[in-house]
Amino acid sequence: DVQLQASGGGLVQAGGSLRLSCATSGFTLDAYSIGWFRQAPGKEREGVSCISNRDGIAQYADSVKGRFTIFRDNAKNTAYLQMSDLRPEDTAVYYCAAKFGTTSTFPELYNSWGQGTLVTVSS
Repeated sequence: DVQLQASGGGLVQAGGSLRLSCATSGFTLDAYSIGWFRQAPGKEREGVSCISNRDGIAQYADSVKGRFTIFRDNAKNTAYLQMSDLRPEDTAVYYCAAKFGTTSTFPELYNSWGQGTLVTVSS
């Protein structure tokens, strides 16, 4: 049973940092690419970052480049999103998702999703 559990969200002031975790179970993480997506109220889900399964190559949305870092620890079956210099516009529910094989920025290609964790950035 493939499961992903996102955690680490919370309330933080602008300029602050948070680290999101995505704990996985039921599959071999190193065979899967991991994506982080977010959805703000009234907006569509958007890709934030993704990391490939084999070589760990990361991609970032332009809005978070230089501020967010995605990484994974396959031995712990966990992926992470380190977020720094947070801005009010980063406020959203953040989801992690898994996709077998190579990575993608398209959420519709990910077939396993966590439940989401809320990040609120106050100004």
